[in-house]
Amino acid sequence: MHSVLGLLEHHTYAVIFSWVLIEQGGLPIPSVPVMLAAGTMSAAHKLHVAYAIPVIMLACLISDSAWYFLGRTYGSKVLNVLCKFSLEAATCVDRTQGTVTKRGAITLLFAKFVPGLSTVAAPIAGQARISYKKFVAYDMAGTVLWAGAWLFAGRFFGDLARRSRDLFAALEHFGFVLVAVMVASLLMYRLLKRRQFLSELRGLRLEPAQLMAMMDDAERAGHEPPFIVDLRHPLDVLTDPLVVPGAVRIGPDELKKRREMIPIDRDIILYCTCPSEETSAKIALDLRRMGVKRVRPLRGGLQGWRDAGYPVDAVVFA
Repeated sequence: MHSVLGLLEHHTYAVIFSWVLIEQGGLPIPSVPVMLAAGTMSAAHKLHVAYAIPVIMLACLISDSAWYFLGRTYGSKVLNVLCKFSLEAATCVDRTQGTVTKRGAITLLFAKFVPGLSTVAAPIAGQARISYKKFVAYDMAGTVLWAGAWLFAGRFFGDLARRSRDLFAALEHFGFVLVAVMVASLLMYRLLKRRQFLSELRGLRLEPAQLMAMMDDAERAGHEPPFIVDLRHPLDVLTDPLVVPGAVRIGPDELKKRREMIPIDRDIILYCTCPSEETSAKIALDLRRMGVKRVRPLRGGLQGWRDAGYPVDAVVFA
């Protein structure tokens, strides 16, 4: 095929279904450009939006249901996998967990509009024990809103383009290039954001072995040990009730709002669920900008600490 628009014309619903299924399955390949292209082609009556929406719903139902049951069964272990392979999921896990806790299934109505949140919303809904029937109802409603918005945006643009025969002919001829540029631009933007974040983080991380040495040195010298903060959401603690010895459980927002609880004469070590420690790293950077300089994220988070073979304590629930 010479263009994505031509491909859509001949294999319309298979392309839409496959692309959305792959994206919702966790690969960071944006489907928005394809939905815009599909909406544009509907202006020429080469496909029907009314048929495209159920196809997108089916793709989302399959992928989101799989993530829901994985999250329900394995909890934070599934989120760890998503953090490793997604460009944005790690930075959205804590925020999504908080939103799901406060708003419940309503979060699913807008989740697909937010990069990253779209990826982790389904497994977190399963982790939060939202009933499957309720999950499907809200997830499908959110899918209709998401798919409809982009398909009708493409249809609106297509209707405008039809007023100019030359413009519409150009769209048909260069459709592949336009969609490819949009996909590449979105991927490049996300990659650049991640690279910038990692650049800020370079040299800030603390290795598990370094933390263990600091704890041993403090014990031998009779000094106060590092102030270790467990930033994990309560949902993660319930499914994995272990902590680094001596760690205090404090939420990210509470830690930033209540600086008085942060000791200024000790090293502050933060860790979270994600093995790429993005939540703890972001909080560490925020605290440094607020003037708290002796703060570092633990490389690998709690999982990295355990993988290194160091001891953990059981969480005592009140």
